[in-house]
Amino acid sequence: MYNEKNPYAFLDITTPIGAQSLWVAISLLLFIITLTLDWKFWNVLAFPIYGITVLFLILVLIFGKEINGAKAWFSFGFFSFQPAEWAKFGTALALASYLSFFKTSVTNSNVFITSLSIFLGPALLILLQPDLGSALVFLSFFILLYRQGMSPTIIIIGFALAAIFILSLIYGPLLVTSFLLFTGATIMIFNQESTRNALIYTLSLLAIMIFLLIQDEDFWVIIPAIIGFLIFFVIHFLKRKFKIISFVTPVIIVASLFAYGASFVFDHVLKPHQQDRVNVWLRPEKCDPRGSLYNILQSKMAIGSGGFTGKGFLQGEMTKLNYVPEQSTDFIFTTIGEEQGFIGSVGVIVLFAILLFRFISIAERANLEFIRNYGYGVAGIFLVHFIFNIGMTMGLLPVVGIPLPFISKGGSSLVAFTVMTGVLLKMDMARFRSN
Repeated sequence: MYNEKNPYAFLDITTPIGAQSLWVAISLLLFIITLTLDWKFWNVLAFPIYGITVLFLILVLIFGKEINGAKAWFSFGFFSFQPAEWAKFGTALALASYLSFFKTSVTNSNVFITSLSIFLGPALLILLQPDLGSALVFLSFFILLYRQGMSPTIIIIGFALAAIFILSLIYGPLLVTSFLLFTGATIMIFNQESTRNALIYTLSLLAIMIFLLIQDEDFWVIIPAIIGFLIFFVIHFLKRKFKIISFVTPVIIVASLFAYGASFVFDHVLKPHQQDRVNVWLRPEKCDPRGSLYNILQSKMAIGSGGFTGKGFLQGEMTKLNYVPEQSTDFIFTTIGEEQGFIGSVGVIVLFAILLFRFISIAERANLEFIRNYGYGVAGIFLVHFIFNIGMTMGLLPVVGIPLPFISKGGSSLVAFTVMTGVLLKMDMARFRSN
């Protein structure tokens, strides 16, 4: 963003650096204001603020300006405003306020469903723009629900479904179903046989399946899996061991249907550009190096070229010559990697880790449940932004368009992150007055 030819460009708001400089000034002003307001202000107005942010999400679908295929911005002259960034703040306040009500517990089904609706509602509106990246951030509120006592089983199920989705796209639903049947058979084998016999049966079945895979007989892999599963299903049924059957069988059926459903949705529901984003992540061999794969290839090359110490400030050839698209926003970490190298990249990661640790520390030492809930909500938002932004620049996660907090160019995100942080710091200050 720095202009070598015109060092005073930051004073001209018609230029990118000038506009960003103005957003920095606005952010600092709002940060100071948040430190002067009583923290109770945010608790009292949590739901009105949430309602306003949701209203903006609805209005942007009608009156918003379409940028990069998403109708997610209000445009005012030289500036654009993205309501999704403020919706994260409003949702963090609303969910924290709701969960701090007297005798409210996420172990209660009604409370859990209401909590889900508070943050999944805005996420669905954002998906309509469509903006998958911003919508994914709202899943971070599961961290808050887990801290409030939500069963870890829900998180385990979520990760399991995500794994099935990924594996079904990489290896196909047939192979996924085959190994689901193998897993079910293994569970019943160890429940029925001695450890020694169970290992023999399991390894024999696995060896047959691997042999078929090596022979490129992917279709026939499911046959031994079905036979092994049915044999021990019948044995358990005859011995009236219905408990293990009633657990394993439905899980395999649901997981297999999900694998085929995920494959169907990917092939017939997602648009080509959406498929490309997933393929870039999971199946890069199917992508055009000069098309959908270009961004990631250039990003990884730029980061790798930085070496251990980097090329120096403004000395990165690939970023300086704009080989990497969106390098000042979503791919800002590419610039850091090339110019500052491994040391600079690790430094940024360490700083974010410290910031997240401080957020959680503030939340844990809070005297009031509302402050603790809000602290975990903010920590979750920053965590998802941090992991996805850095992960996608290195090809470890799909490219979903998530900015890096406080570093990526963008007024809406900068102001929202600043206000979220300022409010949390003000809440922490209240702890000293209450002691």
